[in-house]
Amino acid sequence: MGLFSGQFSNVVEWEEWRDDMIFWKWANREIKKGSKLIIKPGQDAIFLYNGKIEGIFKDDGEYDIESQIIPFLSTLKGFKFGFNSGMRAEVLFINTKEFLIKWGTKSPVNIPAPNMPGGLPVRANGTLAFKVDDYIALIDKIAGVKQQYHVEDVKLRITSVIDQLLMKWITKEGKDMFNLQANAFDIANGIKSDLDMQIMKDGITITNLQVMSFNYPSEIQDMINKNAAQSMVGDIGRYQQVSMTDAMASGNLSGGSTAGDMAGMMMGMQMAGQMVNQMNMGTQQAQSNTPGTGAPNFCPDCGQKTSGSKFCPNCGRKLV
Repeated sequence: MGLFSGQFSNVVEWEEWRDDMIFWKWANREIKKGSKLIIKPGQDAIFLYNGKIEGIFKDDGEYDIESQIIPFLSTLKGFKFGFNSGMRAEVLFINTKEFLIKWGTKSPVNIPAPNMPGGLPVRANGTLAFKVDDYIALIDKIAGVKQQYHVEDVKLRITSVIDQLLMKWITKEGKDMFNLQANAFDIANGIKSDLDMQIMKDGITITNLQVMSFNYPSEIQDMINKNAAQSMVGDIGRYQQVSMTDAMASGNLSGGSTAGDMAGMMMGMQMAGQMVNQMNMGTQQAQSNTPGTGAPNFCPDCGQKTSGSKFCPNCGRKLV
């Protein structure tokens, strides 16, 4: 390289590396004689000439462009660096990792539901993973006009359509609007399939999508919780007994908590009811054990009406 080697040497590498950057383009500069290409782990380097892919290099390391890169380029195999001129080319660096983002509905999605004319407002959130898988499509749609591309750009693209896809897959096949979590897997797979079809034309594929939770308005959620609690308990009397037992075991019957006060009140009411029942039973038993003073209305032998007399007017049986 001689006297001018330092003057003509430069390094082609991803200079503005960020972990959330999907691609970055080395452009608007000449590649000089003696230049080096540096590819770091997790990166691919694509040489572009006049917007056309010349070569894709996937192995990380340091390469001499003249001797190790140019011989593999499509139309630039015979390129020779001049004494004072370089090669005008672009190098697109691709982040090859799988990106994970969190997503959520921008606003409640009104799902058609019986007896709710305005629909049932539902929010949802989850996670989504994607990666670049088609370099040609990526260059045609995005990298041809952009210097760099970030995860946030993809997230904005996804959240602009995910609300509509959520409504589509919730309402499909008449799912239970009040137990959507039971169908979260099917809903997530449906959204992933549709979303992948829309975004793959940009050279990106959705590798995974999950719906973590569905959220209802507070009054709807309270109703769901109450229905669930009643179905779990079944017998309200048994529920009261369990509540009092728990309160007694935790020592909360003497006050200091709402649960303890309620349990104490319930136990007091139950004890009072038991006392009244016992008193009534005692009175009835006493009456049944006390000899009667009046004659029966009918003769126990012949069934004749006695009209309160001491003897049966039909068979003469003594009644008192």
